[in-house]
Amino acid sequence: MIGVFDSGLGGLSILKHFLSDLPEYDYIYLGDNARVPYGNKSSELIYHYSCQAVDFLFSQGAKLIIFACNSASSQALRKIQTEYLPVKYPGKNVLGVIVPLVEKVVSDPKISKVGVIGTRATINSHIYREELLELKPDLEVLEKATPLLVPLIEENWLKRPETRKILKYYLRELKMKEVQALILACTHYPFLLKEIRQIMGKSCKVYNPGEVVAFSLKDYLSRHSELDIKLVKKPQRKFFATDKASNFKQLGEKFLGEKIEDINYINLNDKL
Repeated sequence: MIGVFDSGLGGLSILKHFLSDLPEYDYIYLGDNARVPYGNKSSELIYHYSCQAVDFLFSQGAKLIIFACNSASSQALRKIQTEYLPVKYPGKNVLGVIVPLVEKVVSDPKISKVGVIGTRATINSHIYREELLELKPDLEVLEKATPLLVPLIEENWLKRPETRKILKYYLRELKMKEVQALILACTHYPFLLKEIRQIMGKSCKVYNPGEVVAFSLKDYLSRHSELDIKLVKKPQRKFFATDKASNFKQLGEKFLGEKIEDINYINLNDKL
């Protein structure tokens, strides 16, 4: 079973592509919607929440966990991989969404100027800048915090004119500086992918994180048979959330593109 974790609904943009491209695996999704968004919280708190999520997903039988959350990937993943897992879960792994996107950008020799949009936590960590420049030191990287987008998406304001105005305001500087590629450094943002691509224009590549991360996961699984994550004829999909928000199932089905049979509600603080 593969675990997928996000602070809310955004990780469904990643899970959607897992189900499409790698459908014959069991998946368990955890959305910490009681504490969304993570992007405005301290790195210490994000790490604490992320450890709680790891504990829960492994307790439910996950053999591999994907942090489908850029804030968790940027603020907590490295410490979890190097300190938490070796002590508490030796032999198991947690992967993030940052490295696949970075590798996708640097693989294109025509790209010399890259824009990155994300939550304050992700942008302030400069994790994308560091990873990009490590692989391609001559890149010009422009970062922009876009903190209003996650709440708007969680409230299903995708088609509201106010959301488009805010998007245009956030993207104006990157468009004027003619970035050749734009990284959506938050898994909520693909729900606005069409609008973002329209605003940035055809001269800017805006990658779909779900497609990129699904391709990377497929490659990872092919190289790590020791994880013993098996293909199944009747795969299971389990969904957990931390708050009985009335819109979680409704929006979740809309974002995922398929029906969610049941959502289980948990209190992560009780799982410590």
